[in-house]
Amino acid sequence: MPHVMTSEDIDAIREGYRLTARHARSGGLDGVEVHSMAHGYLLNQFLSPATNHRTDAFGGSLENRLRLVMEIIQATREECGPDMIVGARINSDDGHEGGLRPEDWAEVATRMTASGLLDYVSCSHGTYLNRMLIYPTSPQSHGYQMAATRQVRQAVASGAHPVPVVGVGRIVTPAEAERHLAAGDCDFVAMARALIADPEWVAKAARDEGGEIRPCVGANWCMSSIFAQAPIACIHNPAAGNERELGAGTLKRVARARKVAVVGGGPGGMRAALTAAQRGHAVTLFERGHELGGQIRLWSRAPSRTEFLGITDWLERQVVKAGVDIRLQTVANEEMLLADGYGAVVVATGSQGLRHGWTPLRPDRWNGPPVSGTGQPNVMSYMEALREGVAPGARALVYDGLGGRQAVVVAEYLAAQGAQVEFVTWLGQAAPDLAASRDWGKTYGMLRRMGVHFSTDLELVAIEGDSVLLRDIHTSEPETRRGIDTIVLALGAEAQDSLFHALAPRRAQGLALHLIGDALAPRRADAAIREGEIAARAL
Repeated sequence: MPHVMTSEDIDAIREGYRLTARHARSGGLDGVEVHSMAHGYLLNQFLSPATNHRTDAFGGSLENRLRLVMEIIQATREECGPDMIVGARINSDDGHEGGLRPEDWAEVATRMTASGLLDYVSCSHGTYLNRMLIYPTSPQSHGYQMAATRQVRQAVASGAHPVPVVGVGRIVTPAEAERHLAAGDCDFVAMARALIADPEWVAKAARDEGGEIRPCVGANWCMSSIFAQAPIACIHNPAAGNERELGAGTLKRVARARKVAVVGGGPGGMRAALTAAQRGHAVTLFERGHELGGQIRLWSRAPSRTEFLGITDWLERQVVKAGVDIRLQTVANEEMLLADGYGAVVVATGSQGLRHGWTPLRPDRWNGPPVSGTGQPNVMSYMEALREGVAPGARALVYDGLGGRQAVVVAEYLAAQGAQVEFVTWLGQAAPDLAASRDWGKTYGMLRRMGVHFSTDLELVAIEGDSVLLRDIHTSEPETRRGIDTIVLALGAEAQDSLFHALAPRRAQGLALHLIGDALAPRRADAAIREGEIAARAL
């Protein structure tokens, strides 16, 4: 538990900032940005009356609550001197009861800049009481912070020492950035996740190639990776965190072009086809369906996931631009590929949702008979449910054995179609994997507002007609849901790898054969895209 900071604690914090600024100067940096006034960090806690309950010179009035901040800015400027840039990161809205709101932050910014010590102010949003105001996932509206940032900018512009104000908040395209600049919302636009998705964002924008920018789709896979203590990653930029191996300038043209077949038009297959074509191979992409995109296309049917189409749309534009021969509604088999003389095959045939009914609670039964009733026509896998949907007013039960995003996406999709949805899981929490992307609260709230009801700690026992038999995993007490029109099972998926195994003996005759994505092992889109990139570079 924290304690009230002593004067020695406060001195240590102030001098820590001073020392850091000194290191920045000696390290040859051009400037520093003083943080901690935003996002609920320490200086934000000093500024906010919701968290600052001190009765000494650092609490009470705004002047007192601002005292340590100004002392730190003064120390920073003293160390940096007049030639280095010194900025400050603040909030423009804390976004919670009792916290600082836009008009409060406008006053804070005006007082800070009036000192003449700052060269700019950068505005963000939120505290850790609501992380989705700091780094929101899709479908948060782009530029959602700008109305509050505009208030800060207007106040600073009319203050004693006007400085530029920087705005942020899910701004992902040059056109969006230009709109906010033209509207006077801010003087500069800053971004982080968009530059992880495409580090060449600025260069492409300068060349008026906005359509070439790989868009940030708000998946927050970058957040999931760093909170897992793993290198930074992006759901559809395989070079993120692997820049030396996969980044700009590392892709080399081949000395001898091959005739390459990529089977499967999901994100992994499209990435493999794109990279192989960029290296100079003659690439044909086979897709049995009528469109490219794989499971990403299915997931995008849920209202909160529509932005995921940015992944598939960008890849499709790129494979077309690279000259890939795309053949839709075509099933590529062993005989066809060998007869047409392909020297390399990348198998990206994906996976199919399981319907056996068993969860990891019963590992011994996965290869045995399925749960009774799971073969009924009113039972679907989560992939089938996203393809087929339900009739408005239907009663649907989504049973989750994974704890990932699959089941909540299906529940949202069915509820959006007008179904009455119950979300049932054997786990103690619905979709606990959402903790990694930090949007579990946002997702729960969205689904509850849509009428979805959650039930946890329940094992699926059997399905009998329109009745679902469940059992409490802790007490074994039975429960029954009756009158269910549709039962959706989110219990994992099975790799569709038969083509790979059919072709495997041909490797001895020189066929280059790679298995990627869900066809290798059902996982996430980032794995499929990364494996597609690596496979294409190996050809």
